[in-house]
Amino acid sequence: MSTGENPIRVLYSFPHKLGADRICYTAWQQVNGLAAAGADILACPGVLHRPVPPSVRVWPTLAWGKLRIPYKVIGTMRALALHDHIVARRLEKLKDQVDIVHTWPDAARETLKTAARLGIPTVLERPNAHTRYAYEAVQREAKRLGVILPPDNEYAFKTDVLQKEEEEYRLTDYLLCPSDFTIRTFLDYGFPREKLLKHQYGFDEQACHPEKRRDGDSRPFTMLFAGDCAVRKGVHFALEAWLQSPAHRTGKFLIAGGFLPAYRERLSSMLSHPSVEVLGYRNDVPELMRNSDIFVLPSIEEGFGLVCVEAMGSGSVPLVSEACTDLCKHLENALVHPIGDVNALREHITMLYEDRESLARLRAAGLKCAPTLTWTAAGVRLLDLYRTAIAAKKNGLTESLSKLSEAVK
Repeated sequence: MSTGENPIRVLYSFPHKLGADRICYTAWQQVNGLAAAGADILACPGVLHRPVPPSVRVWPTLAWGKLRIPYKVIGTMRALALHDHIVARRLEKLKDQVDIVHTWPDAARETLKTAARLGIPTVLERPNAHTRYAYEAVQREAKRLGVILPPDNEYAFKTDVLQKEEEEYRLTDYLLCPSDFTIRTFLDYGFPREKLLKHQYGFDEQACHPEKRRDGDSRPFTMLFAGDCAVRKGVHFALEAWLQSPAHRTGKFLIAGGFLPAYRERLSSMLSHPSVEVLGYRNDVPELMRNSDIFVLPSIEEGFGLVCVEAMGSGSVPLVSEACTDLCKHLENALVHPIGDVNALREHITMLYEDRESLARLRAAGLKCAPTLTWTAAGVRLLDLYRTAIAAKKNGLTESLSKLSEAVK
């Protein structure tokens, strides 16, 4: 195990395209932040999609040069299992060169078992709430709305995926949870608090930065949603609250992201309102945030909600549900409402529409705390949690050996 000034040696196992979109972007930024914090990283992605710092050693599992194993051809779950098998085999040969193993869901079972046998501490990333909670919460809301989720939707109930992930929860030493909400969902299913390590994600301050607001700006009051326009994200709550607020009379509600067709059809009457503009997928979300007064994310389930801190860093005030990151603090740098509470969200929109001093105060507070919410800051925190996990594993092993020694005597 690393001690003193020796860098912590991390085997970072990520089964997808490191540096692509969504969780692939999250993992890529996590690796960058860890490298900046001083970790010695061996990254084992399925595929390297975007370059990482030179100090990071990369050993892909599903790519050899330009040759890649196509996930869709062999099936995603088979590809994830293959990645897991390859990493576990590699770990056997690296047992004296690794201090901690960082895994991601659906591709960790064999790796976690191997690490346990070798005495290497493990952490499992939880980019979302407990999967059983997520499935049930989204299914319940979809049923209420009359929206049928297609079988390939990531939140359509999949028994095999749930069983595999719940086994991984049990096998890992620690679950990395990015929010209090995520932790609560695991506590509700009986997990011990000491198994749940709270870390955080971050934002890219080079991309997400504010513009200078000028007095007398003629731009209309603007609310933005950006992300997957899905039942889980609660876009319907945002639309209901917006259209019940006086803000819709002179303001604009911009929606950036793609819709599930059945969901869009269900919301068509609200989406057709003149104050609502559906932008589709956009690659200029930070610019949209800079030009928006408030950012809305009324999710019924989240792990963290990267867009919340990206909005703060861009100068847009987050109006979020309590399922989103607790880095959004009610009446301090954001406004937070109970999940599904349209009335509370309507009041929050109206408050900031009518009280521009409160809007400016919350915006300034968000910008003030933004330097502590970057990916660099997140990397430092995660490296500290690695130290905690390594020390706990070492102390647990020492205690077990002591008890064995006493029993022999």
